[in-house]
Amino acid sequence: MLVAKNSIQAPRGTRDFYPEEMRQRTWLFENFRRVAGKFGFEEVDAPILEHAELFTRKAGEEIVDQLYHFELHDRHLALRPEMTPSVARMVMARAGGLKLPLRWFTVTQNWRYERMTRGRLREHYQWNMDIWGEAGVTAEAELIAALLTLVRELGLPAGTVKVRINSRALLEESLRQGVLAERPEAFAPLCVIIDKLDKIGEEAVRDMLCAAEGSIGLQPAEAESVLQMLRARNLDEAAEAGGEGSAALRDLKRLFELLEAYGVADDVIFDASVVRGLAYYTGIVFEAFDAQGELRAICGGGRYDRLLETLGGKSIPAVGFGFGDVVITELLKDQNLLPEPTQELDDIVFAFSEAEQIAAAQLATQLRAEGRQVELILGKMKPKRVFADAAAKGASRVFLIGPDDLAAGKAAVKELSTGEQTDWPLYPK
Repeated sequence: MLVAKNSIQAPRGTRDFYPEEMRQRTWLFENFRRVAGKFGFEEVDAPILEHAELFTRKAGEEIVDQLYHFELHDRHLALRPEMTPSVARMVMARAGGLKLPLRWFTVTQNWRYERMTRGRLREHYQWNMDIWGEAGVTAEAELIAALLTLVRELGLPAGTVKVRINSRALLEESLRQGVLAERPEAFAPLCVIIDKLDKIGEEAVRDMLCAAEGSIGLQPAEAESVLQMLRARNLDEAAEAGGEGSAALRDLKRLFELLEAYGVADDVIFDASVVRGLAYYTGIVFEAFDAQGELRAICGGGRYDRLLETLGGKSIPAVGFGFGDVVITELLKDQNLLPEPTQELDDIVFAFSEAEQIAAAQLATQLRAEGRQVELILGKMKPKRVFADAAAKGASRVFLIGPDDLAAGKAAVKELSTGEQTDWPLYPK
């Protein structure tokens, strides 16, 4: 059977990771894990395949239409588009036996069939950090500090990445006192629409809010009042909509005080237009973005205290974020900060002919047992190529075994950093 030409290429929106890209991915993931460890988080994981219902409980979200899903043996299954519902499922499964608060993180592959742009693929990896069981904004502060710590440790200059913060609770308070007073159920779908503000602009959002066939159906003046709320760029302006007695406003003020204590307040701004498109968010929400505004959001998250309720469980306060690998990689490339790690290799062992191959295999085995990372040359190769490859791969030593070396029970070992060559016993006692 002939294979179609496009079938030997990765599907659109996915990636092959050749060794050089894999080393960069490993470097990035190691940074994710190191920063999570600094903040006392433990790693968990879950299947990439879940019951589709886990992700379709809130209709109207884009994510529902972006699922990779199928039916098999009367089961409706989906590749996970995000990790938060899977973690929620895990928490609910052991809710009675878990010691709260939980500090969990994941580094997982996720799938969404969405329109591709720069920084947006259909398959991506994501670093998630979640805190379960803490109702106060100390949890949000810890998470925002963690993501900005990562930004610094990746080498990005100060001010390159900013975090925009808002409170859906504050917006909900304001709207339910005003245009949604008679229709509180319209709040979640309204958030889905206004989450598109950066992508489609105010005029298009206004049209969607006022569409007669839509789920919101605001009058033009009502839609304008919503957009006016979203233009607030400081807490004083937000207070005009929410009122000084607002609990949500107090939480925001406290969060900014905490971020000052973490030393990251200069990289954080209030932006009332940030709402996040997922319906499960209930309180403070935030997004990290490049200050030049050339890329989509680097990271997004917020509080989702009622998520377990939607899964049939008992509410546990929770907050978390998802930090994708694609956008941060693009930003690091733009800043010429994406490293090009070489292969991690200590030694190369080379036999000049088949007669020395057994001794070479024994030497490589001995070196590996000592904890060295060793490449054994398996076939015929010229010594010049061996040394060129050793230098390119970052090896520190090359072991050479020729006929005379074998007869003398030794190998010649060359230190590449100094050029010094000495003898190495082939059969140590």
